[in-house]
Amino acid sequence: MNLAGSVWSDKVTNVSQVGGIETSVLDNGAGRGSRIAWVNTGTGLRYKVVLDRAMDIADAFYHQYSMAWLSHSGVTAPQPLADKGLDWLRTFGGGLVTTCGLSHVGGPEKDEYGERGIHGLISNTPAEIISIIQPDPARGQFEMSITGIIKETKIFGPSLELKRTISSTLGKSSIHIRDEIINRGNTAAPHMLLYHCNFGWPLADEGARLLWKGSIFRKDGHGGLIAAEADENIRMCPPVLASHNGTGEEVIMIDTATDENGKSSCGLYNPRLGFAVVMKYSKLQLPWMTNWRHWSKGEYVTGIEPGTHPPIGQSKAREQKTLIMIEPGESRNYEIDIDILNNETEIDLILKELS
Repeated sequence: MNLAGSVWSDKVTNVSQVGGIETSVLDNGAGRGSRIAWVNTGTGLRYKVVLDRAMDIADAFYHQYSMAWLSHSGVTAPQPLADKGLDWLRTFGGGLVTTCGLSHVGGPEKDEYGERGIHGLISNTPAEIISIIQPDPARGQFEMSITGIIKETKIFGPSLELKRTISSTLGKSSIHIRDEIINRGNTAAPHMLLYHCNFGWPLADEGARLLWKGSIFRKDGHGGLIAAEADENIRMCPPVLASHNGTGEEVIMIDTATDENGKSSCGLYNPRLGFAVVMKYSKLQLPWMTNWRHWSKGEYVTGIEPGTHPPIGQSKAREQKTLIMIEPGESRNYEIDIDILNNETEIDLILKELS
């Protein structure tokens, strides 16, 4: 849709016929009572923000094509006490973006600093919405955004606060996530963060190409990482694999390369659909990318996951002296751009860049 010029705006009574943000509440199933916001960019890109799940993004579509993988459960109401062992998996709906952290990313663990379930607490925490800005094309305002505050806190600490803004621009096929994490407590707080971005059919399909550039590592069985050889097959989505049924999976970690601006890129390209999804972010903020691969029957998914760490857990990060500690009053900022590329020239350029 071409939004250049002002003539078209004289023909639109209500901006909702072009795009914008619509909020509502789910009224059935496991997600009953959960607040959501549908964001429509007017370009064929539309996505659902689950306000009661840390403002994570669940369903996402480009024209008629679904991009995100959804688990059997889909959106569920938040369960703030799902913080032991593998309980997090019961509430994991998949979706385009699930936030992991804010203080632990990895499997269940217990040490002298406490007990932590898989991937932390934040995605089971509702947001306090403080701002919704709608586009107003008649005034030249094309950006739309929603901002909320999500708290990971308890008495005696730690007390981390996530201020999240998700924005898009009317007429552009892109999503911008801007996160600020603040330590509201009075002692230093451990911090790990990972954006669990889950791609499913038809975008993730046999012959689709995984996009990244960098050195590949695998877990060594002791929580550490060892360098791994890369081959072309590792970048291609395969047929359904019987070996991945049940708990079968494969996980690789990529120490990503950067462009001249210090930005890393990763994503997925499906030549049959004619478009690519590309995420771009600062490597200084998010130095690692994890690729989760679960090509099983009925659960065909790949996760492309930028993060502050590989999913090694707080205990191992502390041991390796890579655990981030945020001082009282200190904040850290993260930004991710998710762009849809459907132009042949743009796609060729990104394929060359990430080959």
